[in-house]
Amino acid sequence: MPAPPSGTKLAAGLYLVATPIGNLEDITLRALRVLREVTLIACEDTRHTHKLLAHYEIAKRMLSYHEHNEQERAIELIALLKQGASIALVSDAGTPVLSDPGHRLVAECIAHGIPVVPVPGPSAAVAALGAAGLASDEFLFLGFLPSRVGERRRALAGLRAETRTMVFYEAPHRLADTLADAAELLGVRPAVVARELTKLHEEFARGTLAELAARYRERAPRGEITLLIGPCDEAVAQTAAAETPLATRVEQLQAQGLDRKSALKQAARERGLNRREAYKQLLT
Repeated sequence: MPAPPSGTKLAAGLYLVATPIGNLEDITLRALRVLREVTLIACEDTRHTHKLLAHYEIAKRMLSYHEHNEQERAIELIALLKQGASIALVSDAGTPVLSDPGHRLVAECIAHGIPVVPVPGPSAAVAALGAAGLASDEFLFLGFLPSRVGERRRALAGLRAETRTMVFYEAPHRLADTLADAAELLGVRPAVVARELTKLHEEFARGTLAELAARYRERAPRGEITLLIGPCDEAVAQTAAAETPLATRVEQLQAQGLDRKSALKQAARERGLNRREAYKQLLT
């Protein structure tokens, strides 16, 4: 659904509004207009969003929408939307829904025939990828790795044959452990830690996984962290793939969010097979 021209009443629907990840200047003119014109704003933390609205002198009703009240709030917001309300969904920083609450609400809107309108803007993953210096023609965004050690190590082990640059979000207190696990399980890979993007103390640390693990073991970082890990080369990918049964690899890729067809295609590419050959192996 196209956005209405400036000066017209904002159409009913859910607007996914990207907000600054640090620097308050990083917001689009369209995002500001939508925030001014919607009926209300659903946000992770009303106190955090209030600072942004106050900076741009926007007075608007806000409603908290976070992982702990997502189910009941979604019902409430759908009822308002069905009555003709226009609602902006924002996260504390960046693009909503990506590694943030909102998927349930978007799915409910689609199920009820309510328009969902993206209002694009800042994203820490994309900002970090652009400045990292790693291959970016293809990349895999994986959000946060599991916080439990065993689950995190299993997730990383399933990425040994990944030939795309991988992008993660990570908590500062877990960064050194995650880097150490990745170094052990993924081998020698180039990596980048992007910290406090767009803020005063923005920093890009580059090196191998092992080098960065040692650096942050010695001095724990602060602030928001985006971790990027470079791809393995084709020889490593094929060796890792050969060690993993095809059916297991397909399951690993499905666990990362791919549908079965896409998972089979990716697993086949890692093994140098066409899809028909891979499918035949899977059946046997």
